[in-house]
Amino acid sequence: MSGFHLNLSLMTPGHFRHAWRAEHADPLAYLDIDYFQRLAKIAEAAKIDAVFLGDGPALRGEIEEAPGTGIDPLVLLGNLAAVTEYLGVVITSSTTYNSPYNLARRFQALDHVTKGRAAVNIVTTGTPAAAANFGLTDHPDKPTRYRRAWEFLDVVTRLWDSWEPDWLVADKRHGRYADPAKIHRIDHEGEFFSVAGPLPVAPGPQGRPVVVQAGGSEGGLKLAADFADVVFTVAQTRAKAVAFREDIRARAAAAGRHPDDVKISLGVVVLVGRTREEAREREQALYDTLPIERLTANLLANLGLPADSFGPDDPIGAADLPEAVPSEAFSTGFGVSTRALIAEGPRTPRELIQRGAGGSGHRLLVGSPEDIADDLQEWFAAGTADGFTVMPAETAVDLANFAELVVPILQERGLFQKEYTEPTLRGRFGLRFPHRAAAPAEVSA
Repeated sequence: MSGFHLNLSLMTPGHFRHAWRAEHADPLAYLDIDYFQRLAKIAEAAKIDAVFLGDGPALRGEIEEAPGTGIDPLVLLGNLAAVTEYLGVVITSSTTYNSPYNLARRFQALDHVTKGRAAVNIVTTGTPAAAANFGLTDHPDKPTRYRRAWEFLDVVTRLWDSWEPDWLVADKRHGRYADPAKIHRIDHEGEFFSVAGPLPVAPGPQGRPVVVQAGGSEGGLKLAADFADVVFTVAQTRAKAVAFREDIRARAAAAGRHPDDVKISLGVVVLVGRTREEAREREQALYDTLPIERLTANLLANLGLPADSFGPDDPIGAADLPEAVPSEAFSTGFGVSTRALIAEGPRTPRELIQRGAGGSGHRLLVGSPEDIADDLQEWFAAGTADGFTVMPAETAVDLANFAELVVPILQERGLFQKEYTEPTLRGRFGLRFPHRAAAPAEVSA
């Protein structure tokens, strides 16, 4: 059995968003660069492929109960790349509230300065509050956001491809530095963007930064199949995970890509104890921090159910659900994953919230280091994913526990690398160097 990739989420205080209430927790850790640097060095010592941080360009209402997303991930993870040598950085950016030229240029620059360790996690932003921060009266609806995202990534990838590999002449005798015929405009005119190009600098070590995407709606699936190198996904059941991976690979093939050019990274929330008993005690302590009534209301809304239709301990069965995940749901992927779990048998909101790590939606995995390693091995062997994005339940505790206690077991089993053998993140994910299509126009000499 070949090995898998591993990413670590730096979301703080953890994917139990109320873990800041723990007695030992620092409520301001999510703003502390020294804390994040320590985590990055722990991750690199364990040979983790990359660290990841989610983001949203607006302050959400939950700030009364828990920290927000914190420091801009481009700034934060750029700093972490500077204090590490091999660790990749996966940086969340919105296609709804960015321009493709600026994003392409920034990530091309980051790929150079990190020597090929940069990845962009593309999101369309599901938070309506973001619109007012960017001068819009309304947040675009989901179909519009995904049409924009498709055009956005089309422009970005063409900009990254606007320099051919043999652009450099470096003829010192005759003073000819570059061949303008190898540097191309893209002259894009579309529904949302007008971009001439090219970028002002040649591609970095990866050819293109790695593109990560997450989205379970039809628009998200098309975006993944057409552009993504890595698809970050959610699944509460093995069957759902296997079906999703097979679907993405088939869609990629239909789009003219090789299925192996799209890797699936399955999110899993881990709570690691030195013993199973220790882990269960910490699990209960984290459950005790949850605002169960509000989380129940959020869960019901995402399932398309009235807010007062079920209490925290009322079972929800498959017959109670609408035919499909509602279009206004915050996350289609989380909705589909939760519905798959309910299809196996009725579940109460409390059970779903607990199994979804306090409302994060991702599967919660609790146990000893051996328990965690066994589970990841079994899910990988079942064909659920090409690797995992590990999301610590309580980041200050579980990131180090995973890196220092679980990873060595995976390494001894031949499931994860003992050393960094590939210098670029693209290489470590097993992704080919990108093919560059011919561009429509060249730069005049």
